[in-house]
Amino acid sequence: MIPLGLKETKELDWSTPLKELISVHFGEDGASYEAEIRELEALRQAMRTPSRNESGLELLTAYYNQLCFLDARFLTPARSLGLFFHWYDSLTGVPAQQRALAFEKGSVLFNIGALHTQIGARQDRSCAEGARRAMEAFQRAAGAFSLLRENFSHAPSPDMSAASLCALEQLMMAQAQECVFEGLSPPASMAPQDCLAQLCLAQEAAQVAAEYRLVHRTMAQPPVHDYVPVSWTALVHVKAEYFRSLAHYHVAMALCNGSPTEGELPTHEQVFLQPPTSSKPRGPVLPQELEERRQLGKAHLKRAILGQEEALRLHALCRVLREVDLLRAVISQTLQRSLAKYAELDREDDFCEAAEAPDIQPKTHQKPEARMPRLSQGKGPDIFHRLGPLSVFSAKNRWRLVGPVHLTRGEGGFGLTLRGDSPVLIAAVIPGSQAAAAGLKEGDYIVSVNGQPCRWWRHAEVVTELKAAGEAGASLQVVSLLPSSRLPSLGDRRPVLLGPRGLLRSQREHGCKTPASTGASPRPLLNWSRKAQQGKTGGCPQPCAPVKPAPPSSSKHPGWP
Repeated sequence: MIPLGLKETKELDWSTPLKELISVHFGEDGASYEAEIRELEALRQAMRTPSRNESGLELLTAYYNQLCFLDARFLTPARSLGLFFHWYDSLTGVPAQQRALAFEKGSVLFNIGALHTQIGARQDRSCAEGARRAMEAFQRAAGAFSLLRENFSHAPSPDMSAASLCALEQLMMAQAQECVFEGLSPPASMAPQDCLAQLCLAQEAAQVAAEYRLVHRTMAQPPVHDYVPVSWTALVHVKAEYFRSLAHYHVAMALCNGSPTEGELPTHEQVFLQPPTSSKPRGPVLPQELEERRQLGKAHLKRAILGQEEALRLHALCRVLREVDLLRAVISQTLQRSLAKYAELDREDDFCEAAEAPDIQPKTHQKPEARMPRLSQGKGPDIFHRLGPLSVFSAKNRWRLVGPVHLTRGEGGFGLTLRGDSPVLIAAVIPGSQAAAAGLKEGDYIVSVNGQPCRWWRHAEVVTELKAAGEAGASLQVVSLLPSSRLPSLGDRRPVLLGPRGLLRSQREHGCKTPASTGASPRPLLNWSRKAQQGKTGGCPQPCAPVKPAPPSSSKHPGWP
């Protein structure tokens, strides 16, 4: 099997841009988030060298999910973090860099797919359970590459171009199909007289051969041909020939060793492809006469031998494959079985050459499909959750911090109505009340009560704190969302523009050192940020004079996908 190497990356300093953004946009002391920044940097450092198992996958997905949180909280179409993300191409080792966080997300997703290929290649496929685990790993690798291809365009490295990802997806599906065949392969003790089982194996092998022929055609064409390793293309070609010959071998075994009744056999059209130049169509069923079955089986064995010899020739042409002795041993062993069976069927009185054996109809009982990687398995809390729920406290929103303001209780109470959770919203302000005099307005979010941050507090908690204030009143700090979509600039740092047709509208303008691939998808860029919760939980508006707690919200934690 062909596993992929992981993309490598350089160290990254998150500290300066994140502290600056927290101070400029969120109005908080960036230095107070040192612990969170160190946690993010430690997670990135660990994901550079993940273990080749499920724990490594969890580590990669945990970092990927944090990138989604960062994208949702800190980035807008007009702003980047100002960081260069450096990654090395998995196939060529050529370095590439971009400012866009999408490049970081795409590279991590590529490594998730690549790690699945390594896990699949390491399975013991000699048993049915090992073949099943390997098949699932290759399916999830194909799903990762498919997700990347559909959502990522103008990649700066060849391994993430649309053409390369398409080839990798096809390769993983072919290897998954091979696992299906290996899971069906009978033990050596299986009776060769089982005609239907042999025909089933023949069509499964033909299906694997068809998958590898498709991969070989893709790999043999530019631009994939220019950067896919030659040994990969050679191995795929060898497997296509080998499995096609294996299909003919199993058909020969079914014809020569089995003797089922006519009703047990599938029709000829269900097993063989009719040659387009055939002037004499076959009958509806496989041959019943022993001599006719022997002749047809001999013809299939001849094609099996020719295919296995061609596979050995292709294997010998590639220097890298010549070092894989096990592959050559498997093909040679199958060739010896075919030659032995052919010698058994060959007779001195066979004066006429048997007709050309038809191709086998590809068919499988289980067609593997690409499966999305389990990105939720490494899901954890947002490292920067202290900044508040993503639905409000993200760089996509602008707000004005008001306060702290001192709010006293009047004859009618505080004169405001609260609603929702995390953060609690001021749903209404009574004209002429204490709240109106303090400058509070409808639509403001309470972020601090008596010096205590309450961005994640529930409705009942804020109400309880206000009730406890008594006649002395309470000190509130609120934020007012502003309608303008213009965001404060970060000094004279040039923003990276994420265009609607790709990652960067200009590679040169935005600091890409490696030219972009010419194969671009019309799909938009990687934009897999966690969707912020759109609405606030509804509770019955209740005035704060006296303040009565609202029923607890049934919604999940705001800001969590």
